[in-house]
Amino acid sequence: MKLKAVQLRKGNIIEFNNDLYVLTDVMHVTPGKGPAFFQTKMKSLTTGSNAEKRFRPEEAVIKADLETRKMEFLYNDDDAYYFMDSKTYEQFPLYAEFIGDDVYYLLPNIKVDVSFYQGKAIGLELPLSVDLKVTQTDPNLKTATVSSSYKPATLETGLKVQIPPFMEEGETIRIDTRDGKYLERAK
Repeated sequence: MKLKAVQLRKGNIIEFNNDLYVLTDVMHVTPGKGPAFFQTKMKSLTTGSNAEKRFRPEEAVIKADLETRKMEFLYNDDDAYYFMDSKTYEQFPLYAEFIGDDVYYLLPNIKVDVSFYQGKAIGLELPLSVDLKVTQTDPNLKTATVSSSYKPATLETGLKVQIPPFMEEGETIRIDTRDGKYLERAK
């Protein structure tokens, strides 16, 4: 699918130089002299390298044709994380280097969206929040209040976060998957 440069948005995945790139920044620039243009910053999905490109407003850009499938995380074996397609029950692995820090939010049976390009997985989208159990933290302080400073904690997946001082080991908390921050105590 072709887009005009004026239609580009941050997060779009485009085909550029025979590779797939995710747009990390799109800025409309109107210089004092000369025509306006769109300055983009992008990151290769295959190599991880960064690139910048100026597009004229009427210039055509090829948007990647992606297929998104609802998947369920099953288990991990070393650096392989196994997912199952919710419709076909087909199972396949994704590797830790592909998933990155998102591995800290994966618990068995969690539902995620996996993006495919020409049959190959290229992206993983987590739910906005996940509930994880606190496995290690400093003891509760009797004088702790909600307004006190936060304390470090390790969660069941190995994720390290800052939590309120009144929280204890064994409690389940809700974490924002976009920034890895404590949201609230889970019910």
